Amino acid sequence: MDCRMYETMVSIRSFEMMLQELSRKGVLRGSIHFCIGQEAVAAGVCAALTAGDCITSNHRGHGHAIAKGARMDFMMAELLGKATGYCKGKGGSMHIADLDLGNLGANGIVGGGIPIATGAALGFLQLGLPHVAVALFGDGAANQGSFHESLNLAALWKLPVVFICENNQFGMTTRLAEASAQPDLCKRAVAYNIPGVKADGMDAREVRRVTAEAVERARAGKGPALVVLETYRFEGHYIGDPVVYRTKEETADWKARDPIPRQREYLLKTGLATETELDRIHADVAGRLEEAVLFARNSPDPDPSELVSDVYSE
Repeated sequence: MDCRMYETMVSIRSFEMMLQELSRKGVLRGSIHFCIGQEAVAAGVCAALTAGDCITSNHRGHGHAIAKGARMDFMMAELLGKATGYCKGKGGSMHIADLDLGNLGANGIVGGGIPIATGAALGFLQLGLPHVAVALFGDGAANQGSFHESLNLAALWKLPVVFICENNQFGMTTRLAEASAQPDLCKRAVAYNIPGVKADGMDAREVRRVTAEAVERARAGKGPALVVLETYRFEGHYIGDPVVYRTKEETADWKARDPIPRQREYLLKTGLATETELDRIHADVAGRLEEAVLFARNSPDPDPSELVSDVYSE
């Protein structure tokens, strides 16, 4: 499990660094939001889930998709607007979904995935299924009405859902303390009489531990929990962001806690992996990523006749 989380984090980081390169070359068009630095959240959370459990994501969701088992070739094709992408090239970066994997989708609406996960949990309960839904959202979404309404109903009905806040310290360019009267977000759980837990979001093993506890509690019929994971995005809010709202010193301090070398050090120190084995993981990921880019660039563009298909249900 620990080596698998390492591979997941390396895959996420490598995928997004490739996106940066493709953007600079003009191959990838449009805005994009990176989760570089936040990989431990995606890897740790999804490591605590079973195949039947589902997630909802947010606009910074590439990592969530990969951690839930998404194929990098289909993801790359989607980002390049190709017909072979997860959403036939129509959704792009912020709308990748794969229902077969339990990924109910990323969402460009801040807080948009929270009620979707709550609804999925209600469905599990009504159908008598032993599954759990997990909503992944940023600190900015914690001030949305959808957050409060969802937590209230989930607590009232004891739904099998876990609300996971990726507190990367900023909602776009605004620091959390400047947007929330109570910046300790896990304290909001008190209002809904559910557990509120804060943990180190830069440590994949710690993320997996606290997520597993909340997931098993929900699976046992004891209702939801709010988990706040303290993390940091190393890049700006979007590609091209000048990042004038934080200091280089602050970013350097957080980069010193980079979750990938941190996990690598743990694996080596405990003897769970060797340098050769970990280097092989990097090489394997690089090979798969190269194939994904080739697949995407050689894929066809969507046919114009498909312009309005998938807009309305049949």
